[in-house]
Amino acid sequence: MQIATDPVLTRFELDHIPQAVELSRLEHWPHRPEDWALIHGLSRGVVALSGGRVVGTAMATVFGPVGMMNMIIVGPDMRGRGLGRRLMEGAMALAAPREWRLVATEAGLPLYRKLGFAEQGRIVQHQGILTGTAAPAGIDWAGEDDLDAIAGIDRDATGADRAPLIRALLHAGRIAVLRRAGGIAGYAALRPFGRGAVAGPVVATDADEARDLLSFLLSDRAGQFLRVDTTEDSGLASWLTGLGLAHVGGGIGMSRGTPAARSGDFHRFALAAQALG
Repeated sequence: MQIATDPVLTRFELDHIPQAVELSRLEHWPHRPEDWALIHGLSRGVVALSGGRVVGTAMATVFGPVGMMNMIIVGPDMRGRGLGRRLMEGAMALAAPREWRLVATEAGLPLYRKLGFAEQGRIVQHQGILTGTAAPAGIDWAGEDDLDAIAGIDRDATGADRAPLIRALLHAGRIAVLRRAGGIAGYAALRPFGRGAVAGPVVATDADEARDLLSFLLSDRAGQFLRVDTTEDSGLASWLTGLGLAHVGGGIGMSRGTPAARSGDFHRFALAAQALG
C-alpha cells in the first residue's frame, strides 16, 4: 500500500488502540490492548494517521505538577521525516505541567535532548520466570480505604499526584502495604501486563522494606513470568537476579522543566512501568 508522505496528527481515541498495539509489537514491546487502555484512560495523546493507518503515537500522562511522556512510537517506514518530534510536540501541547519526565531508549535520546530533556539516571529492567520467595510478616493487602494514604507517600517519593494511577492499579491488580503504628509505611503494586505480570510501583523508606513488600507480592507466583523496572540505585538488582529475574535492558530517565518537590523519607524503588514512572 502506498504510504502518504505527510501523516496527519489527531487525538488518540479508544478505537486507535488495536493498531497502536500492532505498532508497539513492531518495537518488540509486550503491551496488550488492556495495557494500552490503562495508559489511555489516564492520559491525553496523539496519533499520526497515514491513509487511515496509525503510523505513530505519543501519550502525555499528567500527575499534578508532573507529566509523563510515553508510548512514543514512529512506524519503521515513517522514520527520518521528523514525525517523532511532531508527535512529541503535539502530545505535550495538550498539557502544561511544571515538569516533564520520560524514560528514553538510546535511539530516542538525540530527539529528547533537542527538546530540552536532560538525563537523570538509568532505569533497569528485570524479567523472567520467578523462583520461590517467602511472604514476610507485617504486610497485608490494601483496600479502597487505604488509597489516600498510599497516594500521600507516593507523592512524597515522586513529587507527582498519582492518585488516579494508584486507584487504577488497585482495580487492575493488587496492592500490598506495610503498616506501622496505624499508618502505611510503604506499598507495592502487582498487575497483569504483557507476557505475565509487572510489580511496581514500590515505595518504601529503604531497600529492606522494598524487598519485603515485593516478597509478599510475589510469594505465590513461583514459576510465572514477572517484570520489575527499578531505578539503578535501588539496591535490588542482585536480589531480583537471584529470584530468576535477569537484567534485560532498561532506559534512561530524563526530565525537562522545574523539578517537582519531594518530601519525607520515602523513596521509589520500582516503577509502575517505564511509561508511568
